[in-house]
Amino acid sequence: MATEEHKQLAQYIKEVHSSLRKCSYELGVQKAWFEHCENKEVLTTYAKCMEKLATVHWENNCDDKSNTATSRIQWSTDFCYDYYVNKGYLKFCAREKDISQKINIKLDKFEHFTLPLKLLDVGSCYNPFKKYEFFNVLPIDLYPANNSVYQCDFLKLEIGEKNILEHNNVKQLKQDSYDIVTFCFLLEYIPHSDLRIEACIKAYKLLKPGGLLIINTPDSKHVGANAKLMKNWQYTLACIGFSRIKYEKFKHMHCLAYRKCLHKEIAARWATLYKQPFMEYKLNIPQDFLCENDNEILVNYTAKSDDSYKTTEHFAELPFNSEIVD
Repeated sequence: MATEEHKQLAQYIKEVHSSLRKCSYELGVQKAWFEHCENKEVLTTYAKCMEKLATVHWENNCDDKSNTATSRIQWSTDFCYDYYVNKGYLKFCAREKDISQKINIKLDKFEHFTLPLKLLDVGSCYNPFKKYEFFNVLPIDLYPANNSVYQCDFLKLEIGEKNILEHNNVKQLKQDSYDIVTFCFLLEYIPHSDLRIEACIKAYKLLKPGGLLIINTPDSKHVGANAKLMKNWQYTLACIGFSRIKYEKFKHMHCLAYRKCLHKEIAARWATLYKQPFMEYKLNIPQDFLCENDNEILVNYTAKSDDSYKTTEHFAELPFNSEIVD
């Protein structure tokens, strides 16, 4: 049962997201985002609310390992450990080599990972990944909740030949230099599909070949309700150059892992072969269609779920849609 404070914090987050989307429709996406980024009072309150929600209300309800409302941070960490430390990436590399031969393309980039893994945590808020020793974390946020997080508007971030960090601000990051980029409850904050795609393109440019883009996004509906949206995400990210290698739907969130393919044509092949009529180059969220209760999602995120609300898709028959099943 959510406390009154929990509900109030979630309500504030809901109102900020809703207001930002509304302003985007009324003023245009770029102007609405600019005005939002200049509103220090809202950004300060938002950061404090998110930190308290995560550290007090979410994390405390995720200590029970049997609870399938698993911490989004723990899910991301566990998958990264399996992929990198346990060398789960090798089977995906082998599959990409086979596909490259079938479509007659030459691979000139391959995986090269060393510990600690370089992790870029976008929308970090309070730097939750810092406690894991096998990560070398660069936490960034539009308005950090504490001094361990660097200030950065990811949508305006320059990508170049080196990292430029000045006075706890990130000005530029090096291309092809990160093992992992995380979007933990980030895309639903960004108010428009075009900006979400822009964020994913930046993640693609920053990742090493074979690197991971980890996405967690809230959704309290049953697994089939927004299945087409998730498939459309898969299609759109494939067009960018990502292959989805893990997807789990928990009662109040989707958890997804996308791999940066060794060649864009490998991901594009999936997008061509398995495109369905409803798929288009967009990254919409349920709230874009005013059909989701944001507050319910945030309040109920840590509610205990049962097996009927969890699914792991498995498409072993399709090249490049194979999921790792726990």
